[in-house]
Amino acid sequence: MIKALLATAAAPIFLFATGATAQNAPEEPASAPETSVDKEPIKVRLSLGPQLRPRFPGSDEMFLLPFYDVSITRGDKPFEYESADQGVSFSLIKSTGFAFGPVVQLEGSRRRNETDLPIDEVGTSVEAGGFVDVWLGSSIRARGELRKGVTGHKGLVSDVMLDYVARDGDKWLFSVGPRFSLADRKYQEAYFGVTPAVSARTGLPVYAPDGGVHSVGAAATTLYQLDRHWGLYGYAKYERLIADAADSPIVRTIGSRNQFSGGVALTFTFDTGIRR
Repeated sequence: MIKALLATAAAPIFLFATGATAQNAPEEPASAPETSVDKEPIKVRLSLGPQLRPRFPGSDEMFLLPFYDVSITRGDKPFEYESADQGVSFSLIKSTGFAFGPVVQLEGSRRRNETDLPIDEVGTSVEAGGFVDVWLGSSIRARGELRKGVTGHKGLVSDVMLDYVARDGDKWLFSVGPRFSLADRKYQEAYFGVTPAVSARTGLPVYAPDGGVHSVGAAATTLYQLDRHWGLYGYAKYERLIADAADSPIVRTIGSRNQFSGGVALTFTFDTGIRR
């Protein structure tokens, strides 16, 4: 999935030590106005590189496209953990171990000139919905996303992710965990169904898949900081189509049940100098 991650972490700052020093210095006013020095600077990490993904869901061909990411934090606070395959999101509600908010994801198109048979086309899908993050202790994160296709397949999809996360601040990070995806009938029919018209054009048997479990798999994400500014970022993911998606004549004839994706990027981290 095309990745464009943007996360903002913010916390109120209370400088008790500074206040105490001001009280002990008679030449300073008792309540000095707050300046930009009292606030932590915003830090940004940019990532850019290549990735390989299936050309469309169920395809046996790989497609090269950009892999990029934007992450934001403040001061010395580590960047918030995000798996490379999750959607673009931000938190509306956030507390210790819990976050909730909107999420957006993209699914690529399927064109007839990209397939060996004249099956139906599916436009680029913009999927919008919501996510929930729950941390089970300090190293296990569970995440669920529910998204509706606004364009393209116009179906309803859900991804469930469970990750074990090991890290040393921003020096290095590694996560790995299972993936579980579901989809409704509209999504399944868009990518895996064979209508009578398509059957007449292609010779494939008519096939009307139901909604339900779509795939199971696993994903891993890694980050390694080479120096103060430069680092490496990568991910690998495997999905196995199951149930009605796996039994589709399209998958069995010109596709594959095994779906691989992965990417690697160079990262650049810098302080913006902005204090807000």
